[in-house]
Amino acid sequence: MTVDPQMLEQAEIAFDAAGLTVGERKIIQRLLSDGLITTADLDKARGEQRNSGMRIGYCLVSLGIVPENDYTRVAGHAYGVPAIDLSQVTLEEKVLSLIPADFASKHLVLPLRRMGRTLTVAMAEPTDLNVVDDLKFITRFDIEPVVAGEYTLRQSIDKNYEVAHGKLGELLSELEEQDVELVEEADTDAAEEVALREVEDEPVVKLINGILGDAVRRGASDIHVEPYERELRVRYRIDGALQEIMQPPPRMRAALTSRLKILADLNIAERRVPQDGRIKMKIGKKVIDFRVSTLPTLFGEKIVLRILDKGNLAFDLETFGMEPSAEQSFLDAIANPYGMVLVTGPTGSGKTTTLYSALSRINTDEVNIMTAEDPVEYNLRGINQVQVRNEIGLTFASALKAFLRQDPNVVMVGEIRDLETGGIAVKAALTGHLVLSTLHTNDAASTITRMVDMGIEPFNVSAAVNLITAQRLVRRICTNCKVETSYLPEVLRSAGIKGSEVDDYVFYRGEGCDSCGGSGYAGRQGLYEVLAMSPAIRRMVLTGESTADIKAQAVEEGLITLRADGLLKVKRGITTLDEVIKETAA
Repeated sequence: MTVDPQMLEQAEIAFDAAGLTVGERKIIQRLLSDGLITTADLDKARGEQRNSGMRIGYCLVSLGIVPENDYTRVAGHAYGVPAIDLSQVTLEEKVLSLIPADFASKHLVLPLRRMGRTLTVAMAEPTDLNVVDDLKFITRFDIEPVVAGEYTLRQSIDKNYEVAHGKLGELLSELEEQDVELVEEADTDAAEEVALREVEDEPVVKLINGILGDAVRRGASDIHVEPYERELRVRYRIDGALQEIMQPPPRMRAALTSRLKILADLNIAERRVPQDGRIKMKIGKKVIDFRVSTLPTLFGEKIVLRILDKGNLAFDLETFGMEPSAEQSFLDAIANPYGMVLVTGPTGSGKTTTLYSALSRINTDEVNIMTAEDPVEYNLRGINQVQVRNEIGLTFASALKAFLRQDPNVVMVGEIRDLETGGIAVKAALTGHLVLSTLHTNDAASTITRMVDMGIEPFNVSAAVNLITAQRLVRRICTNCKVETSYLPEVLRSAGIKGSEVDDYVFYRGEGCDSCGGSGYAGRQGLYEVLAMSPAIRRMVLTGESTADIKAQAVEEGLITLRADGLLKVKRGITTLDEVIKETAA
């Protein structure tokens, strides 16, 4: 067949725009010259390439433009290596084990056979010498590359490796020791039932169960499932820090997302807007709630699951690690029949746990406790909990108004976000109710300024607020790999440790071991700054004194600041100086 030179010239321009490799250019030129594709076909494949991020050959085959056998034959000529039909090849597990699953999936390589010191490897890009060199290093064999069609190569990699290799295989082998089952799953309509059947393949179900069970076993607080252009990543947040756990095969992205959305009773057909749901699973002998949030991203939906393990929730204030004077001030404040107790700090600093612990301590049959939360994280026996739903008008402010008509003794508001909510909370505190709530401020003293800035009158703030607690969470040093360490003098000075005080400290860090996953940390410890509203501080609020002056007065009265509390924990070998510097201000 004679091909128009102008068509080849147009194709050459298309190569530059598509960023094709030299080998791919040769293949496309041969396909055009043999009449197997047209420039219109090439444009169609390039459009698919932009949408999917796949290579041009994969797109040509997946769209049905070129039979894969023809593409592979042409690729063999272009690369100057043998072409192979993977559908006719049977692979041995001992050969597959020579190349890790994640490397095979990332670089599109598949070990076929070993003859002496030579390993034959199917590759989508056999002229990529960097990958060939990596294969030599990994396997310790000489590499004989052959070319295979990318479409079948991807399928063959997924099929042969599946979920039996690498970190994922280890995770699923651990799952065999755990009993994981869905406790609650809402009814689905016909369309969802079809989708459910599509994602109930054994590898998908085992992987989801494995991830959920493993995250609970490791004490993770969140699971992140993140899609990217050419990979899928799963991370856990453990002790406040994210750790990458695995990279499942990218082909499982859609199935994993759909499976999680179905378990959480979400609309699997809706991928354009965020959604929120819940999953309740029985893992071993414990029933665990997972709060599920989906977010559309460039390459699919990111899913974050918050693990709500009530069994790990410590409601005993005495175990929190507050200094004795601060703890006594806090206990005295929540024992008052009226007034306001505020807990402040950034997201993830343990404010909800502190409030729940306070409620649990005062929860008796004689007390009517009502809470407005967004969301309700844990169900507490004997406490009337309300889920805020802004979309229907059930806001913190409207819930709080309704509470005051329900004869409450204690009211908890998840967060004071605006003047309306703050005003009603203050009114409740001044009319014989104990009010607990949270704000996002950096320390205890600045909370007063924040409330006044909202528009709440200083005399109301002064009269209503009894106590403010600011808190942070720092990671505890792993006791299994704890060793002494030292810091430069300038680091000690910046932390607020004077030269004369250095001899009072013995600094520690964790070297990293199997029990802490190599991080050097295991568990978390709270740091607390508890400011009780003394008569002097109430007068300062009335006269509009600055945050700095209020804090200075509180320190004079015995306030232990967040940094000071952190240094006490460092002195006792509980945490590292690095953690305290990271989480607190001098």
